[in-house]
Amino acid sequence: MSRFQFVHEHRTRWSVKRLCAALEFSRQGYYQWRDRAPARAAKTASDAAATVRIKAFHARSKGTYGSPRITVDLREAGEKINRKRVARLMRLAGIEGVRLRRKRPAPPPKDDDAAAVPDHIKREFTAEEPNTRYVGDITYLPIGDGSFLYLATVIDLFSRRLVGWAIADHMRTDLVETALRRAHVIRGSIKGALMHTDRGSQYVSVQFAKCCNELGVLQSRARVGSSADNALAESFNASLKREVLQGRPTFTNALEARFQVEAWITDYNTIRRHSSLGQISPIDYEQRHASLALAA
Repeated sequence: MSRFQFVHEHRTRWSVKRLCAALEFSRQGYYQWRDRAPARAAKTASDAAATVRIKAFHARSKGTYGSPRITVDLREAGEKINRKRVARLMRLAGIEGVRLRRKRPAPPPKDDDAAAVPDHIKREFTAEEPNTRYVGDITYLPIGDGSFLYLATVIDLFSRRLVGWAIADHMRTDLVETALRRAHVIRGSIKGALMHTDRGSQYVSVQFAKCCNELGVLQSRARVGSSADNALAESFNASLKREVLQGRPTFTNALEARFQVEAWITDYNTIRRHSSLGQISPIDYEQRHASLALAA
């Protein structure tokens, strides 16, 4: 309880002058505090209403959004609010987005095979046009019974869109080939595009090289042992598991894993806001680019 509130609650028992003197502050300060009571009440009510809307958008994001993305949601809904206020209200309400803990990459070891398929990306995870530069990786999906599913990805560096993917209970080369062929179907063609991966056995296989040649794709590979050389793909994997599992160590079963991952991918491509894209989704970003290109 503040000193002003104490005076206000006991002003009928003792005089305001006596209470203020005892608590060593001025009567003017008390009267100013009293006169601002309606403004404080209005602010409290406004904060409470904003917190309700914040909780709704946080729930809609399945508990993943932090203050920057929720601020954009609120503004698009017509509310004039800044990120600092959203962050303050989220902190007071105990609402948190899912955070990524970053580690500094270790320097890669010497790679004697780099000349065969060089690194054309060189950690420049950008593209000026869609369907020109892709990155891919494999990540595991842990199941409660101790088994795993595996997800292979093909991500467009222009829009961060997940264009191709495949889920299976094995890590054979068929997994990464299926993901690449899916990207080819979804795009209509990926001929002339660059496909950057790590040096996992699936990606250095003759089978994957034949698939790339058939589709007209140029291969690019990270250096041995360098996660930073394929950082965007690894960041995607981390975001997926962080936001889908939300602290759980495993999926309940394989069916749940497939369903939740597929649902998350749909939201990722069509709804989820990306800070690198101006807080819009990958498909929205591609559509906006296409509209600007037509207008030009």
